[in-house]
Amino acid sequence: MKIIIVGGVAGGMSAATRLRRLMEDAEIIIMEQGPFVSFANCGLPYYISGEIAERDSLLVQTPESLKGRFNLDVRPFHQVLKIAPDKKTITVENKAGIFEESYDKLILSPGAKTLVPEMAGLSEASNVYSLRNVPDLDRIMQALETKPTRATVIGAGFIGLEMAENLKARGLEVTVVEKAPHVLPPLDEEMAAFVQNELVSKGVHVITGESAESFSAGGQKIKLTNGEEIISDLTILSVGVRPASSLAKQAGLATGLGGGILVDEDYQTSVPDIFAVGDAIVVKQQISGEEALISLASPANRQGRQVADIIAGLKRTNRGSIGTAIVRVFDLAAAATGLSERAVKELGVAYQVVHVSGKDHASYYPGASDLTLKLIFDPKTGKIYGAQGVGGNGVDKRIDILATAIKGELTIFDLPELEFTYAPPFGSAKDPVNMLGYAAINLSEGISNSLQWYQLKQAQQAGAQLLDVRNPEELANGRFPNAINIPLNQLRARVAELDPTKNYIVSCHSGLRSYVAERLLKQKGFNVQNLDGAFALYKTVRPEDLIYE
Repeated sequence: MKIIIVGGVAGGMSAATRLRRLMEDAEIIIMEQGPFVSFANCGLPYYISGEIAERDSLLVQTPESLKGRFNLDVRPFHQVLKIAPDKKTITVENKAGIFEESYDKLILSPGAKTLVPEMAGLSEASNVYSLRNVPDLDRIMQALETKPTRATVIGAGFIGLEMAENLKARGLEVTVVEKAPHVLPPLDEEMAAFVQNELVSKGVHVITGESAESFSAGGQKIKLTNGEEIISDLTILSVGVRPASSLAKQAGLATGLGGGILVDEDYQTSVPDIFAVGDAIVVKQQISGEEALISLASPANRQGRQVADIIAGLKRTNRGSIGTAIVRVFDLAAAATGLSERAVKELGVAYQVVHVSGKDHASYYPGASDLTLKLIFDPKTGKIYGAQGVGGNGVDKRIDILATAIKGELTIFDLPELEFTYAPPFGSAKDPVNMLGYAAINLSEGISNSLQWYQLKQAQQAGAQLLDVRNPEELANGRFPNAINIPLNQLRARVAELDPTKNYIVSCHSGLRSYVAERLLKQKGFNVQNLDGAFALYKTVRPEDLIYE
């Protein structure tokens, strides 16, 4: 059997090497239009700062090493121009000319390409770059040799924020411009606020709710939609990607969302014997069941292996993806899995949210750092829709656990039952994931009633009284306007000061003491809601609403 794979890196090379392990006698050819068929594209930003010191360490495999170990025919600088499904041939161009190559099975793994919006002056700009591959990296490194001092990153997604961090580490003044209302749009606003605060604390200038409108002076001047002008020596365009599906469209393959290639549960396209994997395909969002474009390395690697199994005769099923990702932003990690609250709200299904803050390991053991987790779930069935986390350490562990729970169809009722390794340097006896489960179950069973940070003002306008149960000395860090302060340890003795005809919202620093206050007051006949995430979360996302003395 002759199998041609168009495109390498995650999906294509995973397919190629797995095929060889299963089909020793197959002829396997990889056509790669660029110079590198296997490189660590997720590591590219870290070479810019020097954190990854050697460029060669980004090159995972070479055509020679792949030939020696797997007997793969890897052909860099071979661009596929056309597919002829009726003849089962492809037309290829290389340095020697144009030729045809036949196939029995064809796997498309063209990946995604940088989205470049139409903007006046962009084509004349000589200092604007994007980062998707090693040649892109080389161009940026060459530009850095001219000693630029001011850099602008347009787009504050995962790659954009990694570029901002590494350019700042290299000593440049960095401005980040994001069209969305907040940085890191895959996260919800209050969780992204932690990331934005970290950027600002490290000297990065952040502009949200605006986008670049035009370039002038060869790219040195960037005009924003609000009329503001930014001077930039080096600009990174990171506003997203789109499926590289032009070859598929030419061949008559069916495409869908965003131009992505449509595939079935066997990764078969609409044309027999042509398969597709990676960033170029439309996947099923496993939680919502809707079509999605998920450009991540882990799903692409999995898809490449699965399509190889299918071609080799093994039964595998394309189940879709849930979109699990993480980014480091200076001293903070931010991660998400599944659906955001915003996405769940758009589905129109019943849901609730809970935030839990804690430490990455036992608080009494040196070096414990803060982390905040958010869970979005169905209060009736306990189905987990998604989770997000931010913190110094341990965020990856918790989001990985919650991603596994979603994939395994566990519910909030299973989270307290999860057993983790525990010793003071590594975790807590009740892990933050367990605590998420306890808090979510309390909401599901009506033991607790919560109010989200964005609902506070409206509730107060409707007549609810905010009760802050922090200690008086904590109020120096900021306090809510129009709040009553009764420390938790005094609340039982001072209940008579409260009006049983009023609705109360209780808050503390993180939500734990206010939950205790909520339970106390409810059992005395009061109507009470707990401000989810409490003062710490509200201060992170809306510091301007608080009073400081």
